[in-house]
Amino acid sequence: MRIARFSIDGNVAFGVVEGDASTEGGPVLDIIKGHPFAEFERSGQKIPLSKVRLLPPVLPNKVVAVARNYAEHAAELGNELPEGPVTFFKPSTAVIGPGDPIAYPSFSEELHHEAELAVVIGRMCREVPRERVKDVILGYTCANDVTARDVQRREKQWARAKGFDTSCPLGPWVETELDPSDLGIMCTVNGEQRQLGRTAEMVHSIEDLIVNITEAMTLLPGDVVLTGTPAGVGPLNVGDEVAVTIEGIGTLTNKVIKRG
Repeated sequence: MRIARFSIDGNVAFGVVEGDASTEGGPVLDIIKGHPFAEFERSGQKIPLSKVRLLPPVLPNKVVAVARNYAEHAAELGNELPEGPVTFFKPSTAVIGPGDPIAYPSFSEELHHEAELAVVIGRMCREVPRERVKDVILGYTCANDVTARDVQRREKQWARAKGFDTSCPLGPWVETELDPSDLGIMCTVNGEQRQLGRTAEMVHSIEDLIVNITEAMTLLPGDVVLTGTPAGVGPLNVGDEVAVTIEGIGTLTNKVIKRG
């Protein structure tokens, strides 16, 4: 099931996406009653997807991101693989949705894309045992861990390099029925392929990550875990269109603009 968050005529709601580009009339949204973090009903009121603005599929309290979780990516930046997961935060103010602009930060001269699978948490949880990890996950979406690479190298912590406004595009929706263990991940810039990998290449699995993170902190419904990026990260310039495509989910597209 694909669950999207959208706005129409100034109103914000969640809906189930039905159909695709091959469907007569195109995909539609069946508006749901309530929110997706509890049992819900479909209203039967359907709106063409083309008539709405897609928003970030969730508004996380926090985004917990994982560094160096693909061996080839760690190697391309000259880093050794850590023994366990290395995590950092991206604030809620970094989150944008599909089609929203990425504002090139004024304090950086080297902006990079990082295509990632994002895990969306469905229920409040802490100290989750490995065998219960699937129970706390609502689903999965596409993410771009946009990074000011020069700032990351220069500063000893990554709050500014990875937490600036618009640095966390998410979308286009949450796919709830998906096996995330071996999915293709691709990033293109202006239609040119930059990254191509598979989630099977992760050093630490999604189960490993959720267990590790919830040993330390409570995750809330709508929180997001970014699972790391495959090799091939590279520069973004003002005017570029960057797209993250994940098998079984869809494509998240954003354009880079000059920060006003």
